[in-house]
Amino acid sequence: MRVAVLFNSVDVDGPDHADVLAQVAAVRSALAPRGDEIVEIACDLDLGRLWRRLEAEAPDVVFNLVESLAGRDRFLPFVPALLEERGLPFTGSGSESAAASGSKLASKRLLAAAGLPVLPCAAVWPPALAARISDGPQGLDGECQPPFMVKSVWSHGSPGLDDTAVVRSREELGRRLEGLARSLGGAAVAEPYVHGRELNMSLLATAVGVEVLPAAEIVFERYPAGKPHIVGYRAKWEPGSFEYEHTVRRFEFPAADAALLARLRELSLAAWRALGVTGYARVDFRVDARGEPWILEVNANPCLSPDAGFASAVERSGRTLDEAIGEILADALRRGAPALAPDLAPDLAPTA
Repeated sequence: MRVAVLFNSVDVDGPDHADVLAQVAAVRSALAPRGDEIVEIACDLDLGRLWRRLEAEAPDVVFNLVESLAGRDRFLPFVPALLEERGLPFTGSGSESAAASGSKLASKRLLAAAGLPVLPCAAVWPPALAARISDGPQGLDGECQPPFMVKSVWSHGSPGLDDTAVVRSREELGRRLEGLARSLGGAAVAEPYVHGRELNMSLLATAVGVEVLPAAEIVFERYPAGKPHIVGYRAKWEPGSFEYEHTVRRFEFPAADAALLARLRELSLAAWRALGVTGYARVDFRVDARGEPWILEVNANPCLSPDAGFASAVERSGRTLDEAIGEILADALRRGAPALAPDLAPDLAPTA
């Protein structure tokens, strides 16, 4: 079987360079021993070139590892959209799900509409964005009280996320929102900061349905009093930093957490359905002082690096990462070529 492995071109000096290549290597090492023919294709914003390359290579299936284009996470849905137009089976989520999960505002609206617990938007930047957001948990809620957590609407991997992302007053909020949005070239959103437990639930589509893998908790070990408990940029990308060395993943839970873990499994599956996720995903939660869980993000196509959270959950489930990668590919083949959207079918149907 001929498998095209797509990944985003990255700056060799960027911290995510090794991470992207590690994912490509993980897929290659999982599939090559099976006899699959692997074609690796780096992707950028030249989608015409990608279209022609796929036409020339004629893969049977695509393993899509693209996380951004030209350094912009907002462009992530472009590649699955192109694959849908080409009618190629591919791994992970489609363009609509990628767009929904990739925007923190869109995902909040969809999750809230499904009755799932999401934190309200306290403020957004640029101001024009506020006019397009409805009131209530799906949109802007001016009654939220500090402290706030400020995040990029589209960027992932925690760029710009450090202790200053936790804002203690409304007076400071506007400046921080604008500064983050301008530095990342996009939009920013603020939500209430929940000083509580952080848990991750990974999900994998299998031949018998979607499986929720063992829960993981991110433990903030020996954090000084007053230091925000966040999985920020340093915790992910700077070995040797305090945050990197003291932010620890664990899978052991006391019996008292049984009800909470069952609730997180239910919410994870509901979030998967609400955003139309396929293939594999990770859902991040915060649990407040009352024990109530809040969905922070739904990560479609999470990182497949051997040291990433998804791979750790896979191994905890009794699988190897190679086996999980094989299951992800098998799911793409089961789903087959994406169906043509009904509203596009008449325009693209061949004429006699």
